[in-house]
Amino acid sequence: MVSKFRDFFFMKKNIGIQGIKGSFHHIVANNFFGKEINLCEFLSFEDMISNLNDNKIEYAVMAIENSTAGSIIPNYALIDEYEVSIVGEYYLQITHNLMALKGQELKDIKEVQSHPMALLQCRDFFKKKPDIKLIEEKDTAQIAKKIIENNLTGLAAIASNLASEIYDLEIIQHDIQTIKENQTRFVILQNQELSDSKIINKASLKFELDHKRGSLATILNVISDCKLNLTKIQSMPKIKTPWRYSFFVDITFEDIKDYLKAKSIIMIMAKEFKVLGEYNNSKDD
Repeated sequence: MVSKFRDFFFMKKNIGIQGIKGSFHHIVANNFFGKEINLCEFLSFEDMISNLNDNKIEYAVMAIENSTAGSIIPNYALIDEYEVSIVGEYYLQITHNLMALKGQELKDIKEVQSHPMALLQCRDFFKKKPDIKLIEEKDTAQIAKKIIENNLTGLAAIASNLASEIYDLEIIQHDIQTIKENQTRFVILQNQELSDSKIINKASLKFELDHKRGSLATILNVISDCKLNLTKIQSMPKIKTPWRYSFFVDITFEDIKDYLKAKSIIMIMAKEFKVLGEYNNSKDD
């Protein structure tokens, strides 16, 4: 009995990521939960969220915005559609490295394959190397794995330091991203009701407003008057309802009473209102 209880208590969590081992999602999963986890790999964000919704995994790690490229809008829609909850967040400093088989040099590289976001963030580096062909793929680490498994010369990947270690590739050039202070915000998702914990200082909300003058300004005034700090606002049109918009906002606060007051007012004023998550702010102001 004691043995069974111990096994249950120390059971590894099933953590879903988009991509494979060596991806930036893998790094965040390790940093947030620790390395003693069962990593569950998915090719798409929707497949991952669907499995979370069906309780086949316990948590999911999802990139939501980047400091240079902006919001990943479809991911906001997935969180809303599948009604999963944001229970945490993690900001990762992104460093892109050019890697290939050991013994390869930059002059040997004819083609680079990587995720479109990685290629975009390294655009200035490749502007100076017009002879290198750039190909978009679904995952950064997947290309690193393909190179080593197929012994591909002349092909390089843009990926993390972890990917180079896992797939035994040589980094030809470190930190090739255009903007060196390049961060991606990841959210930690769980298929559960919102926690009753009062130890929170950040919330992600969604509300809808009619297309009329002053409707958004009124909501923003409530946020300001209740001493909340608006850290993010993202609008998204409702496809089935012309000229009506959904707004996704992130707010931080020092006193939970201020947040609860603002939430109760916005619930009355907005056409539709939903709390996507209440959790701890992990970014230093």
